[in-house]
Formats: sequence, structure tokens, C-alpha cells
Amino acid sequence: MSRTTEGLSPAVTFGLLAAWALHDAEEVAFGPRWIRKSLPELRERFPRAPERLWKALEGVDQREFTVAVGAMAVIVAAASAQGHRTGGRSAFFQGAVDGFGLHGLVHLAQAAAVRGYTPGSVTSPLIVVPYAVWARGRLRRAGRLRPADVRGAVSGLAVAGAATALSHYVARRLVRR
Repeated sequence: MSRTTEGLSPAVTFGLLAAWALHDAEEVAFGPRWIRKSLPELRERFPRAPERLWKALEGVDQREFTVAVGAMAVIVAAASAQGHRTGGRSAFFQGAVDGFGLHGLVHLAQAAAVRGYTPGSVTSPLIVVPYAVWARGRLRRAGRLRPADVRGAVSGLAVAGAATALSHYVARRLVRR
């Protein structure tokens, strides 16, 4: 075992990819269909939301969404590999873990806002948030966890949002060719 990975199970680093895959399987299975079905009710319920949001949601189809998930898989796999290579010390890996956990909390907030199911809200409390808490605990015990603060949380959410936007941009370009 190399010095960098000593004492840290690959389940911590590659667990990110596994947890993400399970979570995004739920999103692929239910996302675009849920959006199409729920859009009229959401528009009525949240009239102050910008029209740009509704147009973006209307434009999401199953194929494009699935390709976007594939693009995100590349990013998450890279974070997991970097985490494994550095024994969990990588800021990219730790930021991905934090962003993923916060992403799960966003799903729970979305479900609360609509007072019902939203794609991703089942696996968030069962897989996403528990994985992130567990991985951070393992990193802490191994002495590799970077300190958490508000700036890091905001940064993690921003990176997750940017990765999502990039994935959808790539998917739109590939699907519309």
C-alpha cells in the first residue's frame, strides 16, 4: 500500500462514484418525466420564478438528460480517482464529497418546497447525505479532512452547480449535433 492511501479504504474515495451512480440512476429514471408532468403546477405555485428557468426545464428531454449524467460521471470519476491517488487529501475530491452532500440537502429542500417527491429526494437521505457524512468522518479519523467553513460550503455548491451546468451544456451540444 502506498504512503498516500495508507489507512484510508478505497470505499471512501470510490464510494463517491458508487453513491453518485445510485443517486443519479434515480434522477435518470424519474427526472425528465417528473419535470414534464410537474411543470404546469410548478409554474402556478412559483409565479415569481424567472421565465428563463421554466424555458430551461421545458427543454430537458430524456436523451439530453442521460447524456448530461454521463458527462457528470466523468467529473465524479475524476474526483474519485484523484481522491484515491492522494489518499483522500485532494481538495478536488474533498470538495466533490462536500458538494455532493450539500447537493443531497438541496434535493431535500426541493422536496419540502413542492411538498412531495422530486427526483433525487429518495436517494438523498438514504445514500447521498449518509455517504458524505461517513466519508468526512473517515477522512477526519485519517487526519486528512480539510477544515469545513461557510466559504467552503458555498464553494462546494458553486462547483457542483458549475459542473451540472457544464454537463448539461456538453449534453445539449452532443445531442443536437
